[in-house]
Amino acid sequence: MLYSIARNLLFKLSAEQAHDITINMLKLPASVAIKGLYGSQVKDKPVEVMGITFPNPVGLAAGLDKNGECINGFSAMGFGFVEVGTVTPRPQPGNPKPRIFRLPQAEAIINRMGFNNHGVDYLVNQVKKAKFKGVLGINIGKNKDTSEENAKDDYTHCMRKVYEHASYIAVNISSPNTPGLRALQYGDALNELLSALKAEQKALAEKHGKYVPLAVKIAPDSTEEEINGIAQCLLDNEIDAVIATNTTLSREGVESLDHGAEMGGLSGLPVQDKSTAVIKLLSAALQGKMPIIGVGGINSAESAKEKLDAGASLVQVYTGFIYEGPKLIKNIVDSI
Repeated sequence: MLYSIARNLLFKLSAEQAHDITINMLKLPASVAIKGLYGSQVKDKPVEVMGITFPNPVGLAAGLDKNGECINGFSAMGFGFVEVGTVTPRPQPGNPKPRIFRLPQAEAIINRMGFNNHGVDYLVNQVKKAKFKGVLGINIGKNKDTSEENAKDDYTHCMRKVYEHASYIAVNISSPNTPGLRALQYGDALNELLSALKAEQKALAEKHGKYVPLAVKIAPDSTEEEINGIAQCLLDNEIDAVIATNTTLSREGVESLDHGAEMGGLSGLPVQDKSTAVIKLLSAALQGKMPIIGVGGINSAESAKEKLDAGASLVQVYTGFIYEGPKLIKNIVDSI
């Protein structure tokens, strides 16, 4: 009820204004900002994935808390894990505004944020301040002006910075809003990047005395052949998990809606079937040798179960969470 009222007020503002207000509120102590307003009792339903015990299998996807400023606030809502980022080595402003658009008739959002963030050093300081004891994923990317050939330098730089503070590290090579980024998903470019990341992971594990898993986030717009190639490359490089999927470039089903033709990545209900189809293909290709984290269009317990039935071990929410609120977490956990 309280979230419904808050959403009605926030939806009167532009999407980015509403996001900024929410983030500023969530920076307040969790006991004041969250537990009193939106907190709910979410059952423990532990699951072990990547060698990590998750209190429950429902996580917050990257993108809502790009700078790691609201870790305690989001965790108080009952998430089994929180993923922050995407963060880049250097701060960058992202793309010009407006750059987020709601499509409420489709329970969807189009964004072309462009990895706007305060840089990896700022995020690490926020993580330290949070003193969070739960499962924390940190999502890393490359700066816009870093060439594709030098992308691995940005990713390994971020890995070194966040390694000791992360439960797992997510590698974002699938955002459609950084030019050339998606080219890193295929062939030699992918193999070279993953090889460099695994070498860095091994060195950092020895340095810090702990193994932090690597998960790679992929797009929903690849062909079956491309997905099979990605899966094989992930296995060859002994990556720990795959996150499926990021936003889509497709506009199927939203072409006639207000803002439906805006540039950027489309998330929410229209990507639900596409991401589930990718999970099914990955599950068949991976044959249980690597866990899948399912994300894309989850707006109910039923759609979360669909991802799990398709082969995912964990799920993440983003757009569905914006439309449905914290009750979505409890509904999913209660149903599985």
